[in-house]
Amino acid sequence: MDVKKNIIVVGDKVLIEPDEENLKTDGGLYLPPTVKEREKVLSGKVIKTGPGYAVYDPGSVYELPSGVKLKDVKYIPLQAQEGDYAIFVKESSVEIDFQGRKYLIIPHHSILALIRDEKRADIPA
Repeated sequence: MDVKKNIIVVGDKVLIEPDEENLKTDGGLYLPPTVKEREKVLSGKVIKTGPGYAVYDPGSVYELPSGVKLKDVKYIPLQAQEGDYAIFVKESSVEIDFQGRKYLIIPHHSILALIRDEKRADIPA
């Protein structure tokens, strides 16, 4: 039986597919990895985001079947959304390989800017 794996991003983290165009010059020459390593800012497409910043409600407590009591957790959502193009600080990123593809996981606060396609409500999709 083939089981499909899924990445679940937690908290204020963002999963990004890095932009590989950074490795190529305008003239079409590929740059060595050492050039990329010196960059301080990277960019890429937001694939998934975590639920956001956790906010605990001290008045709400529930009990798990194991007997552990947890406070009700609510989340302040993140600004980044799936499909956004993010420009972010490289040094806070963690590179992972998932099902043969390279991704970066970064904390939301490392994002410097987001580029998003605006869809106007008066134009049908």
